[in-house]
Amino acid sequence: MNKAKEFFMNKELLIEKYNVPVPRYTSYPTVPFWGDERPDTKDWLKVVKRTFDESNSTKGISIYVHLPYCERLCTYCACTKVITRDHGVEDEYIDALLQEWKIYLNAFGEKPILRELHLGGGTPTFFSPKNLKKLINGIKENAILHEHYEFSFEGHPNNTTREHLQALYDVGFRRVSYGVQDFDPEVQRVINRKQSFEIVKEVTEAAREIGYQSVNFDLIYGLPKQQISSVRDTFEKVSELKPDRIAYYSYAHVPWKTKGQRMFTDADIPDSAGKRALYDLGKEKLAELNYSDIGMDHFSLPHDELFVAREEKRLHRNFMGYNTSHTELLIGLGASSISDAKYAYAQNPKEIHLYQAACEKGELDLVKGYFLTDEDLTVKRAILDITCRRELFFTDELQKYLPKSITEELTVMKEEGIIELDEEKLIVTDLGMIFLRNIAKPFDNKLRYSQKGGDKMFSKAI
Repeated sequence: MNKAKEFFMNKELLIEKYNVPVPRYTSYPTVPFWGDERPDTKDWLKVVKRTFDESNSTKGISIYVHLPYCERLCTYCACTKVITRDHGVEDEYIDALLQEWKIYLNAFGEKPILRELHLGGGTPTFFSPKNLKKLINGIKENAILHEHYEFSFEGHPNNTTREHLQALYDVGFRRVSYGVQDFDPEVQRVINRKQSFEIVKEVTEAAREIGYQSVNFDLIYGLPKQQISSVRDTFEKVSELKPDRIAYYSYAHVPWKTKGQRMFTDADIPDSAGKRALYDLGKEKLAELNYSDIGMDHFSLPHDELFVAREEKRLHRNFMGYNTSHTELLIGLGASSISDAKYAYAQNPKEIHLYQAACEKGELDLVKGYFLTDEDLTVKRAILDITCRRELFFTDELQKYLPKSITEELTVMKEEGIIELDEEKLIVTDLGMIFLRNIAKPFDNKLRYSQKGGDKMFSKAI
């Protein structure tokens, strides 16, 4: 057997072995292990203030704004959203966001240095250009922009107008992410996401003409009715537009959580072998187009800041995914948003009326949260090193918390070729980039010692 064939067979066996439910590690501990107790608002704001005082002057802060409204339901989507065509909801929601921002400004005690801001959803471009400018200017007027600030937003190609792009550019946005998913008409019909190549091309070219420096496409493999031919055709069309970044996500089928996914059956979804074939094809096309594997489904061209950050080992990962701004304080504004204050996490209610009612009273309504122990902080840092830097040094502090069985687990991974390993450090190999979530898992003490089942807590690794 030649080496190429042997490598392919080994890779296929590894994918079969490691394609199990695993956390995505946008946090540690992951949300299912936070418990159900509501965090005390005063205790939370004390942690926010501590983190702000320690890091604002050197790193600045990040803001994630959740804009939950959509005009149509995309049946594959598992995000928190509200379906409506009533745009009268915009003003009240933006007023609530700015009221919540004031609560945090009061907690800071001085102007924050704004390093990073991202608008997610839902559909941020559900909101009018005028209202989006009102929101961003309302945030900016009480902040100092970092020298290297980065503003980005998620745009739906069907309703992201040139006016949206220009308005957001005017207030500082230079990166946009378009949800493309798949160009096949039958796939689009089933997932209720009909958008032509011409529309995507138009909004991509408009962004570049206006001056956006980075355009990302979200693509998904494993969607209902998706086939090899549709993924190949999608990548051929993507190659014409050459976005600076591509997120190639695995479709997470969680119908017990998301009612929209109950509109199609398991028979509509590619089986494990079929999904692996879609994944392999996508990876092959990404390599042909010169996209580098950043980690956990993210790819970028060599000129993009995400690639540069990976090379300079300053990538960071939080609830916004991979980013280039390693801030230690992430403030989540909006219904369902999660904040990360280094030493603690806190989440807002998902229900719009509860969120807005609290903001109107000048209060936070925190429904979930977690305060990290010294062990949690050490393990969190280790998982970030694996997922962002591709390397981990076994410090004395870390080794205090590692179970004895981890040596055997990591040795097997070394023999499989997905990591390099010695007494001092772990290095993720190129092959191991597929399995970053699996490599991080042995360090997850919360998952290791939990009695909870993971099958319906997390999506599969691949």
